[in-house]
Amino acid sequence: MKYCSECGHKVSLKTPPDDHLPRFVCDHCDTIHYQNPRLITGTLPVAPDGRILLCKRNIEPRKNFWTLPGGFMENGETTTQGALRETMEEANLAAINPRLLSVISLPKWNQIHLFYRVDMPDYEFSVTPESNAVELFTEAQIPWQALAFRTVEQTLKHYFAYQGENFPVLNDHISLPIIE
Repeated sequence: MKYCSECGHKVSLKTPPDDHLPRFVCDHCDTIHYQNPRLITGTLPVAPDGRILLCKRNIEPRKNFWTLPGGFMENGETTTQGALRETMEEANLAAINPRLLSVISLPKWNQIHLFYRVDMPDYEFSVTPESNAVELFTEAQIPWQALAFRTVEQTLKHYFAYQGENFPVLNDHISLPIIE
């Protein structure tokens, strides 16, 4: 950040009084510009026959790798609304019955990933500009070596360990690289 979004003057990186972290502070109007983690929200769609829906990414990063539908949350929406929107954007799927499945913090990248287990009411889904393939997989068919992100791998493994209706929410963090 170079300029204040309030007045347009230059900002400096410094620790404000009564704070403990460096922040961008406007040299003119003293506005403190806080930067907080970004939320990525998505779903683990389960088909009526129990198979899991995955999307092959048609965008970077990790183009042509498999992932669960998900992306950045937008202002003005809940995490659930964001997850369902991303599922529609990436798989043209109107998912239902969202239940929180995993919350994974990525402090190195200032991100938090939330995934919801959702039901597919039918087999209506398709590719979109964001996904060049959308397919259903059994656990044995999951392309584990071709998954785009570790948070997706961790969420899938958690789901398969607790496939029942009363699964615990995975609350974890990843300190290793999220992209190999």
